[in-house]
Amino acid sequence: MANRTYEVMYIVNPETASDRIEKLNDAVGKLIEKEGGSVVKVDNIGLKDLAYPIEKKQQGHYVLFEIEGTGQEIAELERRMRVNDMIMRYITVRVDEDRKKADAVKAKKEARAAKRAAFKPAPAEAAEAPAEA
Repeated sequence: MANRTYEVMYIVNPETASDRIEKLNDAVGKLIEKEGGSVVKVDNIGLKDLAYPIEKKQQGHYVLFEIEGTGQEIAELERRMRVNDMIMRYITVRVDEDRKKADAVKAKKEARAAKRAAFKPAPAEAAEAPAEA
């Protein structure tokens, strides 16, 4: 299977000690590598207010992983997050297709801008053009 890029974000109970959160992050990274994926980036965002209360908590500790893999590691990771009491919520998003689309749109815009710049008359030529007409 082809490698795909995923973003996995989870919210840890705010009452969890920071050393336990670090151990959890290490365990997630090791699980991903054991299942054949690779961790591209880990962003430990920290304590943030929740959009709505979860388990009567108003805040949560956010962690974002960027992962490359086939999807097998995501299935195992989600299975383990589902039964972990420290994790209040999690979400997995496949981002490689969205990034390809965004890159294509960006390239198209840049090509269009370059084309416009090539056909735009220079300021000296613009001043001469009305005199000829």
